[in-house]
Amino acid sequence: MSGSHQDSTPLSPRWRQAVILVMIFGFSLLIWVTAKTYAGAPPIPARVVDGAGHVLFTGEDIKDGQEVFLKYGLMEHGTLWGHGAYLGPDYTAEYLHRQAEIGRDVLAQARYGKAFRDLDPAQALEVSGLLASQTKQNRYDPGSDTLRFTEAETTAYRTQTAEWKAYFSGDKPAVGLPAKFIQDEGELRNLTAYFAWATWATVAPRPGKDYSYTNNWPYEPLVGNTPTASTYLWSAMSLIALLGGLGLILFIFGKFDYLGWGGEAGWKHAKEGRLHAWTLTPSQKAVGLFFAVVALLFLGQAALGGVLAHYRVEPGGFYGFDLARILPYNLARTWHLQLAIFWIATAWVGGGLFLAPLVGGAEPKGQKAGALLLLGALALVVFGSLFGEFAGINGYLGGLWFWLGHQGSEYLDLGRFWQLLLAVGLIFWLFLMFRALRPAMKGGEQGELPTLFLYAAIAIPLFYVPALFYGPRTNFAVIDNWRFWIIHLWVEGFFELFATVLVAVMFYQLGLVTAKSATRLVYLDAILYLAGGIMGIGHHWYFTGQGTLNMGLAASFSALEVVPLTLLTLDAWDFIRLQDKNCEDCGKPLAARQRWAIKFLIAVGVWNFVGAGVFGFLINLPIVSYFEIGTTLTANHGHAAMFGVFGMLALAVLVFCLRELKGDRAWERVEPAIRFGFWGLNVGLGLMLLLDLFPGGVIQLWDVLSHGYWHARRLDYLMGGAFHTLEWIRIVADTVFLLAGALPIAYATLRLVFSPEPKDAA
Repeated sequence: MSGSHQDSTPLSPRWRQAVILVMIFGFSLLIWVTAKTYAGAPPIPARVVDGAGHVLFTGEDIKDGQEVFLKYGLMEHGTLWGHGAYLGPDYTAEYLHRQAEIGRDVLAQARYGKAFRDLDPAQALEVSGLLASQTKQNRYDPGSDTLRFTEAETTAYRTQTAEWKAYFSGDKPAVGLPAKFIQDEGELRNLTAYFAWATWATVAPRPGKDYSYTNNWPYEPLVGNTPTASTYLWSAMSLIALLGGLGLILFIFGKFDYLGWGGEAGWKHAKEGRLHAWTLTPSQKAVGLFFAVVALLFLGQAALGGVLAHYRVEPGGFYGFDLARILPYNLARTWHLQLAIFWIATAWVGGGLFLAPLVGGAEPKGQKAGALLLLGALALVVFGSLFGEFAGINGYLGGLWFWLGHQGSEYLDLGRFWQLLLAVGLIFWLFLMFRALRPAMKGGEQGELPTLFLYAAIAIPLFYVPALFYGPRTNFAVIDNWRFWIIHLWVEGFFELFATVLVAVMFYQLGLVTAKSATRLVYLDAILYLAGGIMGIGHHWYFTGQGTLNMGLAASFSALEVVPLTLLTLDAWDFIRLQDKNCEDCGKPLAARQRWAIKFLIAVGVWNFVGAGVFGFLINLPIVSYFEIGTTLTANHGHAAMFGVFGMLALAVLVFCLRELKGDRAWERVEPAIRFGFWGLNVGLGLMLLLDLFPGGVIQLWDVLSHGYWHARRLDYLMGGAFHTLEWIRIVADTVFLLAGALPIAYATLRLVFSPEPKDAA
């Protein structure tokens, strides 16, 4: 091709070898921790009995209760072991606090014949100590597979059976849910049994240890649940890992100044790439339809975000309308998260299909038909799963709820059938990518870049497979293990790597960087992201059934995740320089057509550092995570990282492809909307963080420290004081984001896609 200047020497094979070694080392540790999760998960006893040996509930009741929890999407309402949604309570923390209150009264009556509140200080101190001593004992007998409850635990279970029944099926609806949401009394009993078991795991010491199955989470001083020594120790050690990693990488970048997008010659010898003289292929023209879908899904997801935010200021009504009857909070949040994954993934799938023929140099026969078939399959998965989640939550699917309805695991809510269909679609997409990239993989001036493009694409369907490794009756500790293999490793690891390859291919095809520089950067990012990111997944597992081995490894490696995110500030500066890069031969700015795609990439660099780096590390320390998990600080990180990084990346790909699909006249008509939308999204997201999510999260964290985790998660706290005021103020940010950001971008996208003016008519 007449593309950019090629480096005279090939890239050292040590880059590829280093990536392979990092992956072998990281996955060896991760598989080891996962195997220990199976071995060390809290046991589900065959029966739970009271002091007299009478059966309170069975292991089958616990598993049935977990199915109720998952079927009705309760993880998208509240949290269990800190994971889930934030409007409802944390079911384990709430159950534990009520167990402590009830237990104090039981012990006070038994010892002094009066309620706890009527005891004098010395008596109250004695009863509190006795309660903590009894609670922090593991009465599970593996020989008989029986768990024995104390009198206090038995009374608490019986009392809370009635309380949780009233919460989910009473005339007064639970926050964000319709009245009488769960009406089957058997399901309600089993659900309470499940909460009782999950709560027992938070306080019962592991055999031979002085901490519980959840490392003493949640914070509940009434029963002696406080941070472990390991939580403090590994928080300090992770800081050492961070400082050491930063020092090492800054030394390396100082010594080898060719690292980065410019490479050794990337800024000096830029020439027009293949893209400037490329004639669009039929499949590339069809890809515009993918981005029309992206625009509609993005707009819907943003609107649902506004609905969710309003539930946190008026949980009983939407400006006077009882929205929970038709769109309860758990369904709205399910759709909000699912649509986010769908529109971002669709943008990247579309970007891959657009760039693959360009890299391969030709259009394979039937590629357009394949792309349209994939789009139809995608539409079936999206709308089929969304309807299935609605039907499953409302009990319309009977025993098929897990397969066609709502699986109940946050982010992996879509039914197993839709998961399998999605996996098949991703494999078909991989086939389309392979047949387009194959001609360029035989070598040539592009070097290893086409092969890396394919390998990064392979990782996406490959690392979605763990979503199929559990069922509705699998131990929740194991479910959450595999769930975060997807959320963290798939989304935050290999999706990010695929996005890096996409950007590298885009810049190379524009002629902005050399193939050697682009390939080196892909390898560098793979090393940096995966070195900390593979085992860093364990910071989600501090308090979900794993022991201190995971805490030590995860705290140290997740600290290293901040290292590449810090370097993204350099990427942002490189992208700024790219905007004005002139062609060596013609003198024209090579990136002039793509200045808005590059601006979105600049935003990615900024938000990656702020959202994933600063806000992510803030909550990754074990001692901070212990108190803040499931608070608004988690949402603060989630919004800044999920949309600020992956969303902005997806929009960068969208803008890049649409700019190349359409002519100048069509683009000029919508460019003001693109500009307006770009600033609206960034300003709106910034206001969400500054006006509500960050300060609200800090206030909520303070309440956890002051009154206990249960208190900061109760509706009484959420609906009062400064925290509630900040939630109201957030309406300004949401309005800016939706009306000045998402709406203009969706308008511009749809107008461009359905504009009759193609690129060659410019």
